[in-house]
Parts: sequence; C-alpha cells; structure tokens
Amino acid sequence: VQLQASGGGLVQAGGSLRLSCAVSGLILSINIMGWYRQVPGKERELVAIQTRGGITNYAQSVKGRFTISRDTVKNTVSLQMDSLKPEDTAVYYCSATTYTGPRTVWGQGTQVTVSS
Repeated sequence: VQLQASGGGLVQAGGSLRLSCAVSGLILSINIMGWYRQVPGKERELVAIQTRGGITNYAQSVKGRFTISRDTVKNTVSLQMDSLKPEDTAVYYCSATTYTGPRTVWGQGTQVTVSS
C-alpha cells in the first residue's frame, strides 16, 4: 500500500482547504483510513478516521469543522477543512490501516499553515 497526499498550503483563519490522499497497492486489505497531524515537539495526533464500513471518528477540536470522506472507486481519502484556525497549523499525514496485522502505512506529510 502506498499513499500520496496533496492539498496543503497557506490560508487565513476562517478559510478552507481540502487535503486529498491517493491510495495504491493492496487496497482491499485496508480497513481504516484517516488523517493525523503533527507540530514540532509534539506527538502525532488523530484528526479524523473512517472505516471501510463508513464509521467516522473525529478529534474533538475539529468536530463540526472538518469532514473526512472516502471514495472507494477512486481510491482516495479526503479531508475538507473549514473554519480553519491558527492552531490547525501542522503537517498533516494520511494513513491506511490494514485488516490483518494490523499494519499502518503513512503518506508523506503535507504542510497546512493558518495565519491569524
């Protein structure tokens, strides 16, 4: 499984960005897909995840502002980020976790910077 993320950038507070992650490889082996973020000096934290069955889980700090979506035909997972805040500034990583193992694969990070 390989992941390729895109869509980061610089945006003003209150703005929106959409991150996308293209998945290739043993796609049917993937159960959970999601997004995590990390700032320097802190641990990587969960932003949003979605199971193959459609169950989602969001960090409390992004509930109501971020939406995760998964396209099983295009083999992509996206993160729509609205009402962005400066504290959302981080490197965002997409992830895929397999049914067996389980094993988590990470995409390369994409920088999101929200200016105040």
